[in-house]
Amino acid sequence: MTSAGLLMYRHGSTGLEVLLAHPGGPFWARKNDGAWMLPKGELAPGEDPLAAARREFDEEIGFAPAGPFAPLGEVRQKGGKRVLAWAVAGDFEPDDLRSNVFEIEWPPRSGQSRTFPEVDRVAWFPLDAARLKVLASQRPFIERLAAAL
Repeated sequence: MTSAGLLMYRHGSTGLEVLLAHPGGPFWARKNDGAWMLPKGELAPGEDPLAAARREFDEEIGFAPAGPFAPLGEVRQKGGKRVLAWAVAGDFEPDDLRSNVFEIEWPPRSGQSRTFPEVDRVAWFPLDAARLKVLASQRPFIERLAAAL
């Protein structure tokens, strides 16, 4: 399984900052450090990875950055999923978040379906804080961005 995503960055008041997304839903509700991630999603069969990254960013954040996009390479997550990423300069106001939603049975075995946003919040983090907040498997993207800039 392969996913693709974008790592948006800006030069803010604290220096270089990256925009990270906190996943929505009950599993992630109380998780913070090590739970944030790049807005990303699965590639459709035959889909161009950068096109998928752009589509997923727009679906999960509600914003379509224009580019240019710089490749950050690939990482493998614990479960074996490949994640491809690109960096893009931009600015986004976290209060403008408009995420798509998903539905699951919640609470488990209750027979009740509940709807949750894919991303429940986004925030700008300086690099040191981003290294703490991001999933460990996605930390190399932040390191590669820092090295490139």
